Amino acid sequence: MYKYGQYCPIAKAVEILGDRWTLLIVRDLLTGTHHFNELERGLPGISRGLLADRLRRLQRLELVEKVELENGRQRTAYYLTQAGQELKTVVDSLLVWGARWAFEEPEEDELDPVLLMWWIRGRVRQDQLPDEQVVVRFDFQGPRPETFWLLLNRTDVSICLTDPGFDLDLWVTADLAAFYQVWLGRLTFAEVLATKQVIVDGIPALAEALPNWFAYSLAAPAVRAAQEH
Repeated sequence: MYKYGQYCPIAKAVEILGDRWTLLIVRDLLTGTHHFNELERGLPGISRGLLADRLRRLQRLELVEKVELENGRQRTAYYLTQAGQELKTVVDSLLVWGARWAFEEPEEDELDPVLLMWWIRGRVRQDQLPDEQVVVRFDFQGPRPETFWLLLNRTDVSICLTDPGFDLDLWVTADLAAFYQVWLGRLTFAEVLATKQVIVDGIPALAEALPNWFAYSLAAPAVRAAQEH
């Protein structure tokens, strides 16, 4: 931890929160991620050792508490304390500022199809899905082409990295950068469909309903609001 040597609340706060990854860990804890493996999936680029170190430090500073679980596959969970929860206003302010002043076209090294699919999986509006399971294939085009299968039903959402063997209901071919911008609110689904940056093939009724199955990023409203200024 870097010490500024200043008796100032801002300096003290930055000493705690200024380390790389710390605020992003807090961001994910605020949005409902509580298990180590899930935190790691949402933070590609962080090593398991560094993630563990950051969580231990947040525990020492009483921003995070570690809870031992009695049942289930996950043995432990991490939750923000009251002090950690009060960082929501800080994170929200950074989101609004970043959306307005620092959020431009994505760079190639910022486009991770695995991370995007992880975000998508966590933001499916399952109550909007049909009664029967829907299988959607995503073919992302661009510097990092990848293919995924999304299995959707009202009780579970799964991502497959290899063909699960089910009949396809929908096939989405998308420019990765464009789909990222749809997810984050810079573009609308209608806009990328019109420009052929995203093409949806399959059962027409399901293709029409597809955009309504996702809640999109929690950051999207702030990004849309920033574009209106």
